[in-house]
Amino acid sequence: MNPIDKKRIVEILEEMGTLLELQGANPFKSRAFQNAARAVGGISRDIGTLVESGELLEVKGIGKGIAQVITDLVKTGNSKDYADLRKSFPDGLLEMLRIQGLGPKRVKILYERLKIRSLDELARAAAGGTLATLEGFGEKTEQNILKGIEALKSRGEKILYPQAAEPAERMLEYMKGQKGVIRASLAGSIRRRKEIIGDIDLLLSCRDGQQVRLMDAFVNAPGISSVVAHGETKSTVQLERGINCDLRIVSDAEYPFALNYFTGSKEHNVELRGRAKRYGLSLNEYGFSRLGTETKRGRGKRAVKCENEADIYRALDLQYIPPELRENLGEIEEAEKGTLPALLEAKDIRGTLHCHTTYSDGVNTLEEMVDAARSLGWEYLGIGDHSKAAAYAGGLSEEKAKAQIKEIDTLNSRLKGFRIFAGTECDILTNGDLDWSEKVLSLFEYVVISVHSGFRMSEREMTRRIVKALKHKRVTMLGHPTGRLLLSRDAYPVNMSEVIAAAADYGKMIEFNAHPMRLDLDWRLCRYAREKGVLIPINPDAHNTDGLRDVSYGVGIARKGWLTKHDVLNTRSSTELEKLFSGKG
Repeated sequence: MNPIDKKRIVEILEEMGTLLELQGANPFKSRAFQNAARAVGGISRDIGTLVESGELLEVKGIGKGIAQVITDLVKTGNSKDYADLRKSFPDGLLEMLRIQGLGPKRVKILYERLKIRSLDELARAAAGGTLATLEGFGEKTEQNILKGIEALKSRGEKILYPQAAEPAERMLEYMKGQKGVIRASLAGSIRRRKEIIGDIDLLLSCRDGQQVRLMDAFVNAPGISSVVAHGETKSTVQLERGINCDLRIVSDAEYPFALNYFTGSKEHNVELRGRAKRYGLSLNEYGFSRLGTETKRGRGKRAVKCENEADIYRALDLQYIPPELRENLGEIEEAEKGTLPALLEAKDIRGTLHCHTTYSDGVNTLEEMVDAARSLGWEYLGIGDHSKAAAYAGGLSEEKAKAQIKEIDTLNSRLKGFRIFAGTECDILTNGDLDWSEKVLSLFEYVVISVHSGFRMSEREMTRRIVKALKHKRVTMLGHPTGRLLLSRDAYPVNMSEVIAAAADYGKMIEFNAHPMRLDLDWRLCRYAREKGVLIPINPDAHNTDGLRDVSYGVGIARKGWLTKHDVLNTRSSTELEKLFSGKG
């Protein structure tokens, strides 16, 4: 196994490109690292194999210098070039880059002219009016920076679910492989599939006398940067990505209760405990006991034996509640009636739509994207490259769009058991018109409409803009409906209840964009869309072959939004999609 995964290599190359821009290096050098990051992201073969064979240099966009950085990372997990570049700047500068609207050029000015090296120094300068003395900065910029700092601090050390899920799964598998472990699971917000994670919770049960040895194994696991706390029943470590991971060890008899308790949410647990009291029971992380028999440690005479979580809910006359739904948003009431929905499962997905290729800003060719989709066992793939207004993303001309459709037709004529759908991601202009003409739109089998500019409208203006676009007869679905980038950019102001109602009225779909930074439509709105009968496609907005796998994140959060197989477009067959897109479904 490589000491470092491909996604981390991509992150490092992107960061090096940014740092070079801060350094004032030749723009071509900075851009070379950004391009190399995209190239690595599009590699479908094992990167370690490419390094060993020397084929890495054959990848377009990777020259000798960058190839050496990648080779060092693959073989050792480190790169001297990267380490030296990081050392040349205070860590605070990288934090400043996380502020919405503050890019490398502006951070460079702040660092060179005002010697600002941290968020605290930046906040003091903005509050004191110092930034307004700089060309290109003003009072409005200062206020926006202060708001950005406040938003950044409120997010704390949280990270995106996909960033936490990968190291969490690795740690879980590592601990499952240890001798003496009986059962093990993730818990906390990561098990509930929250889109933003504070830390990783891991729970296991083991045989008597194994706790100390298992805790020693945990604090010495691969991928740990430091040990925060080392105890017999609970330990905390910090992983290399900077996220904390807690491990709790319990007896196997306590395991179902501990798993339920530490999965949460807090609000869900409070409701369960209240319900238990009505049954004359006390419920905590150790088990059920008769009220009044608890000891100081919370344990009491065991009243109900439970082998698993389902037994806990059964003892309270409740249908089993999947972890994703445990947010105290009506799940207990539905479980009492036995009317919880049969949630969507990964195996239900038969393909996906809204993917990008080299025709616009994708890294991989159409054929490479198709091959990757087929390797996932899917039966179709929908392409949605950008329309002409998105020039920054290689938006297609009418001629280029026709050429792509022709290539899709050619491939479809050769493929057996697989279907490519020719679509487009068409920009919604600021007045609510569509970027493509009626004539061009008629060439595509389906049309995704998205907002990519003009984010500073009022809520009323943005809502009116999107609703107007949804009325267009050629529109199939709304893409990334709120435009948010998690932990980076807030959603633009829009009344999504009104947008969802309009989609229902006009018979349009609303995409759940499964890109890890978006996970948009918000899961809290998915249930309302479901109630309104709005069909939801789960699309990865993939810009490379790896991005197709992001559909799995979409499935997890769609489950959190109470979505079933029936509510999701891409559980349908390619034949059913053909009928839907042609208006015959």
